[in-house]
Amino acid sequence: MAYNSKAKLKVLYLWKILQEETDAEHGLSMTQIIERLASYGISAERKSIYDDIKTLRDFDIDIKTYQRNPVEYAIERRDFTLEELMLMVDAVQSCRAITERQARMLITNIKQLATNREQALLDRRIHVEGRIKSKSESVLSTVDAIHEALRLRCKVAFAYRKIGADGKPHETREGKRHEVTPVAISYDDGFYYLTAWNDHHANLTEYRLDRMAKVSVERDTPATRNEEIANYAFDQGKVVMFGRFNGEEVACELTVDPDKVEIITDRFGKGATFLPFDGQQVRARVKVCKSQQFFGWVASMGRAVSIAAPQSLVEEYRDYLRFLLEE
Repeated sequence: MAYNSKAKLKVLYLWKILQEETDAEHGLSMTQIIERLASYGISAERKSIYDDIKTLRDFDIDIKTYQRNPVEYAIERRDFTLEELMLMVDAVQSCRAITERQARMLITNIKQLATNREQALLDRRIHVEGRIKSKSESVLSTVDAIHEALRLRCKVAFAYRKIGADGKPHETREGKRHEVTPVAISYDDGFYYLTAWNDHHANLTEYRLDRMAKVSVERDTPATRNEEIANYAFDQGKVVMFGRFNGEEVACELTVDPDKVEIITDRFGKGATFLPFDGQQVRARVKVCKSQQFFGWVASMGRAVSIAAPQSLVEEYRDYLRFLLEE
C-alpha cells in the first residue's frame, strides 16, 4: 500500500528533484534521476519517467533536454535569477527594522526559490549596526496595522516614545495617545516613517514607526478627508529632507568640485539637475527642506560643496556658521 502511494507521487518527486538540483548549467541524466527516485523509495523505469517529464511539460514546467554525454534534463526557467535572489537576501540582511531571527527566517524562505547548489551561494553575511534585538521592537506588526487602517479608511492610535536624558525611551505627552489619519508609509536610511494627518495640528506630520507603541486600529473612527490628504504624493525626487527634518521648501544651487559630483547624485538622485560646466565648478539645482540639518550636511562637505544661490539662503547659512563659532 505504501509503495503504491509513493508510486502515485512519482511525478511530484521527479518535479522536486529537478527543482532542487538542476538549472541551465547543471542537469541530471536518466540514470541519476532513477537513483534520486530510489532514494525516496520509488522504483522507476525509463519509459515511465519519459511519460512523467511529458506530463510536467504539459503542466507548463519548463524541463529542457540537453544533448550532452549522457543526455541531461533540467528545469531552465525559474521565477527568479540567482542575482535577483542575492539582491533579496542582501535587502533582508540590511534591514534594521527586523530582528536577526526574523531575517534568518525570511532568508530561509528565499532560499527555497533556489537550487541546492545556489543555496550555498546565498549564505551572505552583512553586518548591520543598530539592528533591533527583540521581536517586541519589530515594526512589522505596526506596518500591518497601518495598512489595515488605510484599507478600512479609519484612524490609528498609539503612544509615542522618545529617548530621554537617561538614554531610555519615554512616552511623550505623559503617555496620552496620538490619534491620526494614516496617509503613507516610507522607508529611509533603515527606518520606517508614517506620514499622517494630525487633526490637532491641522497638518501632515511624520512619525518614526519604531518609536510608536501600543498601536491600535480605530475601526469606529473614520479617517479625516481633505484636499491636502487627497493630493499627497510621495516624490523622492521633489524635495530632499535631511534626517527627516521638515522645513521650508527651497530651490537652491550648489557648487561642487568636479571630482565630487557623486556626492550630489548620491544624496539627491534624479532630483538634481546640472548646469553647463564652465571648466572650473559644477553647479547643481536641487530642492531641499531648509533646516539646520541641511546646513550641517553642507558644512560637513568642507570646500567640496557650497551654497551658491539664492543669496538669502547663503546668508542664513553664514549666520548658522557664525552661531556655531560663537557657541
